[in-house]
Amino acid sequence: MKTTVQCFKALADETRLRIVALLLFSGELCVCDITATLKLPQSTVSRHLAYLKNAGWVTDRREGVWIIYAISADNPMKAQLAGVLKELLTELPQVVADLKKISSFAKGANCA
Repeated sequence: MKTTVQCFKALADETRLRIVALLLFSGELCVCDITATLKLPQSTVSRHLAYLKNAGWVTDRREGVWIIYAISADNPMKAQLAGVLKELLTELPQVVADLKKISSFAKGANCA
């Protein structure tokens, strides 16, 4: 039960929900792309990604100097929730704006 509570708590924040939406629709992203899209400091985005990772929502992998994040596919409950979220989040104007913004540049284009 504790894991399930942590799963839902992770989604109880606007920034984390926006990050989840970006990852659901983009597949995988580096921190720099998320930072540029949400117009938030790198430290804020990294903190939220760490929270999502600890809750089991995202996985990461290193690619050169970048850390690439993606939605975790290792839990059947989260997979079902991800499907519902993907459908419902597109009704939120902020998410629609974020998705338009991220689609306007190539992945990794915001990385120095």
